[in-house]
Parts: sequence; structure tokens; C-alpha cells
Amino acid sequence: MNELMEENEKIIIASASYSTIREYSLVLSSQLIIHDVIPTETGPFEIWVSKNDAKLARRQIRLYRCENPPRPNNAPLPVMVTLQPLWILSVPAIITLIQFSDRISYLTSRGISDASLVLKGEWWRLFTALSLHGDAKHVLGNLISGFFVLNLLSLRIPLSRLAAPLLIFSALANGLVSLTMQENFRSLGFSTFVFASLGALSSIEFRLMPKEFHGLQRRFAPLFGALLLAVFMGLGENSDIFAHGYGFILGLVVGFLPKRKSLQWGIHFTRFDILLIISYFALFLCSWLFALS
Repeated sequence: MNELMEENEKIIIASASYSTIREYSLVLSSQLIIHDVIPTETGPFEIWVSKNDAKLARRQIRLYRCENPPRPNNAPLPVMVTLQPLWILSVPAIITLIQFSDRISYLTSRGISDASLVLKGEWWRLFTALSLHGDAKHVLGNLISGFFVLNLLSLRIPLSRLAAPLLIFSALANGLVSLTMQENFRSLGFSTFVFASLGALSSIEFRLMPKEFHGLQRRFAPLFGALLLAVFMGLGENSDIFAHGYGFILGLVVGFLPKRKSLQWGIHFTRFDILLIISYFALFLCSWLFALS
């Protein structure tokens, strides 16, 4: 009986970010060591094993660390490409292709953000305008810059957690443009979403700045850098300066929505992420149903 109780007793052998614990879990699984991965309330994830397997499990993790030294927390973003931005960019890409086709020539008039019509209650234009573009150069510029910014953002947090909030705040930015211009102003394009994403990225980097970085100049470097990039990207002959500015400012707010421990320790994909992805597409779908009805 004592041997059975000792075998069932479990202890912690590792505590780290989700990505690190996932690697350790794969190592233990390859050695057929039974273990549990448990998230904690404070942020880190833990690996629990039976007391009898603890010595062997620690040895396997130690060997793995020798061959793959751990990276420091809050390290600079790595130079890599992910495919996460594609499902976000698919909406403006597909709808713009339909917009440019001869079959549906009235899509622009039904979905463009017209300040006077928005103020009269046609709220759906705030969303539909994000998926429309003026020409091929316009859509390519937004898709390329959007992929660049969203790719960097996805390295900090899964885009499923931010896509819907970014969409809502981008629509709100279009609404603020309508309130500012009042009438005789029409706009369209995904650039508002891109600038909101850039704002979210800058505030996330600001939050993850190591505590030992003292001084306002270093502390606010991510915000200043992103602001200068936003100004550079926002310059152009037909640029909607107000939409870009409002989008960037509201994006800063979105960057403060995720919990810091989620940014620092990582998030594993759950059913909640699936619901958030569906909500992103549903917002566009519902808006276009109102626009075409």
C-alpha cells in the first residue's frame, strides 16, 4: 500500500512558459514518462510527474537543456514568418477581388464608409469599408504591410485573441473619422486595421520591456518607433490620415487587453480561440448582409 501511495504521489519538476513546457513535454513523451502539464494562476506552466519518475524526468530535461539552451524571457522578436496573418487577410483579399469583378459593380457604393450615411445610422459601413479598396496598388499595399505587422504580432500572441478586438476598434476608428468629417467624406481600405495592429504591437512591446530598462527614452522606445513607422506608412497622395491616426491610437488600447502573463508565458490554443476566429468572420458577414439587404 505504501509503495502504491508513493507511486501515485506527484511533484513539480519544471515551471516555465507554455512553449518551453511543451518542448519538455515532448521530451518526456518520447521516453514514455507519464506526466501532467498544468497552468498556474500566476502565469507559468508546470510539469508534474510521479515521485518515482522524477529523477529520470529531470535527467531527460537536463540533457535536453544541454543540447538546446533556454532563451531568456521577453527576448527580442525572432526573424521568422508565420502563416497566421493569412486567415485575417483573406477577407479583404477575397471581397476586393469580388469588388473588382464585373459581376458585382455596386459593391463599393453599398460598403464604402460615407460619413453622412454613417451618421444617419448605417453602422455596417464602418466594417464593410475595411474590406474594400480603390485599386490593385491600394489592396497590395495594405495586404503586404498588413502581413508584415500581423506576422510580428503573432510572435507575441495568437492572432485569434486580437483579430476580433482589432476589427471592432478599427470600425470605431472609421466612426471617429465620420464624426470628425461630418459629411462629404468617403473612405475605404484595410489600412485602418493595419495601423490598429501596429498600435497594438507597440503597446505590447512596451508592456514587455524588461524592468531593468530605466529611463523614459528606453522605456518608450517601442511606442516612439511604432509611431514613426506609422507616420512613414501613412504618408501618401490618397492616404486617410484621420483613419490611420485613430486606428493607431485605438490599437494602443487593444495591446493592453491581453493579460501580461499571457504575453510573457504564452497561450495554448483552445475552443475559445475557435469562437474568436468565427466572430471575426461573423462580424464581416453580418455587416455585408446589412449592406446588401
